[in-house]
Amino acid sequence: MAFVAATNLAIVACIGDETHRAELQTIDLRTGQRWAIGLAGRPRWCVTDSAGERVFLAIRDPSMMLVARLPALDTVHHWPLPVTGAHGIDIDHASRRLYIACDEGALVKMDAEDGRVLSQWPLAGSPDATFFNSTRGLVHVAIEEPGLIQSIDPRTGFTTRFVIASGAKTTALVPPDRLYVFSASHTGALDLLEEP
Repeated sequence: MAFVAATNLAIVACIGDETHRAELQTIDLRTGQRWAIGLAGRPRWCVTDSAGERVFLAIRDPSMMLVARLPALDTVHHWPLPVTGAHGIDIDHASRRLYIACDEGALVKMDAEDGRVLSQWPLAGSPDATFFNSTRGLVHVAIEEPGLIQSIDPRTGFTTRFVIASGAKTTALVPPDRLYVFSASHTGALDLLEEP
């Protein structure tokens, strides 16, 4: 799910089931008007551009980025990824770069204007939550197994790994420098501080 505060627009990626196919929906929370499009595969995370005019949705299989104009979900593009299992995603609004963590074990940097793949880095496992910290310029990827946060500096490619606990995959980024990791084995949230 994503939310565009300026227009009160909710964006929801629905995975579907035996009776309903996967689809992307937008809902104008002021008027109740809805738009929807069917999806070629299971959706994962999504983000919007800084103007709230386009949505970028990771689709697991076939591994791609779906890009659509908001709110009506028209002018749709499908940008293929070089690795399987598009999953976590975030965007660097300033440089218009997408960071997509894929189940095959790679982080892909993509141009948010035309879908060109710009770089790729290996990950320590299958990812989940992915956040770009615009203050520090780092991408943080939660990896459930073996249970760590992998941080990548896309300017240099430098990577660090912080071991947490097996199963810790849900995170929340609070700029400028805090990353919270929710861990069942710790029965709570871990508060990680980025250091320059």
